[in-house]
Amino acid sequence: MRVQLGRSFGWLWSAYAVSTYGTWIAFGAFPLIAVRVLHSSAFAVSVLEAAGLAVAALVALSLGPWVEHRAKRPAMIAMDLIRFVATASVPIAYVLGLLSYGQLLVVSVISGTASIAFTAASGAYLKYLVRGDHLLVANGRFESTSWVATAAGPPLGGVLIALLGPVVTVMADALSYLLSALGVLRIRGGDVAVPRDRATRLRGADLLGGWRFILRDRALRRLFLNSILVSGLIMATVPLLSVLLLGQYHFPAWQYGLAFGIPALGGFVGARLSARLVTRYGRHRVMIVSGWLRSLFPLGLAFVRPGIPGLLTVIIVEGLLITCMGIFNPIYATERLQRTPVNRTAQVLSTWSAVSKLLQAALMVIWGVLATLTSPLAAITTSGVLLLATPLLLPKRIHLSAPEPASSAEDVRVA
Repeated sequence: MRVQLGRSFGWLWSAYAVSTYGTWIAFGAFPLIAVRVLHSSAFAVSVLEAAGLAVAALVALSLGPWVEHRAKRPAMIAMDLIRFVATASVPIAYVLGLLSYGQLLVVSVISGTASIAFTAASGAYLKYLVRGDHLLVANGRFESTSWVATAAGPPLGGVLIALLGPVVTVMADALSYLLSALGVLRIRGGDVAVPRDRATRLRGADLLGGWRFILRDRALRRLFLNSILVSGLIMATVPLLSVLLLGQYHFPAWQYGLAFGIPALGGFVGARLSARLVTRYGRHRVMIVSGWLRSLFPLGLAFVRPGIPGLLTVIIVEGLLITCMGIFNPIYATERLQRTPVNRTAQVLSTWSAVSKLLQAALMVIWGVLATLTSPLAAITTSGVLLLATPLLLPKRIHLSAPEPASSAEDVRVA
């Protein structure tokens, strides 16, 4: 039977969906604009991707305490409006003939920072909005939406780019943030914020609150290390796989699109199955099995070859990997929320996201150097081998059996 999570959750889910679709429709638009409109070099495009990610993560680390002590809906709306204004400035500047590489870099940092803050606020609000025993279902719906957007967004964006150019897809992304803000605005009911003593100013130690909480909890610490290493090692190979398929093996663009679009549907299937599998086999068993499998399948990319066999290899390997991720991600996201008290949720989520993005940026650079010294296929294979060790960091059953942290007496819900 389908679990009813309420109208307020429906608006939060809708806001997430529309902004996620907007982001994936505009996927790759900034590099295209940098190359085709601004005639930037390959190095400049790499800096745009890596620097925007890293700087946004560093700035977002300081936003955790700020989000924690404010009502979450206004914070989400503010972050959406910031993303809308920043992203909309690109097509406006283009029309006026004022667009520059520096503006793209600044917009990338601002929108990336606001996205991390939005995620932290929405995660904290979700914990308040949805009962603890329904969090897995709620996270599964977010996860399935994300994978459908991953599958459908880039092809739709490709059509828009082909017909109208990359600047139009950026405008579509900007409008999605405005629609997201309107969706959050429609939510009715209470809110949650942690009060701060007005006489106490923000200290440097407050910025490490989320980090300290993660490291103190054995299950969170293991989940944190596992998740950032797996995502970092997988993301490090994405540019290299593009070079391998498009540059060395000369895959047509449509085959390249299929290689990444079709497997994303596995994520939707996995997310839909996640709660059912937990009900039948237990949370820890499903987490461990799916966690091991998502670390085994990437090694299959070492066997990618030119032609149709290579295309099928990528689709099968990526499909199996993403299906396991679709099962695993809602479970670990739910475990993270359930183990984090309300007065630490925003800090934990912002720290988690920021550190993950910093590591991704660093590993992209390292794996780019490794691919230059060896080959893209050798670097991809190295990532696959290292991923085999990451499941050793997954929490053991005894770690998950620890009691959930109690909410602080300082927690407050505001109307």
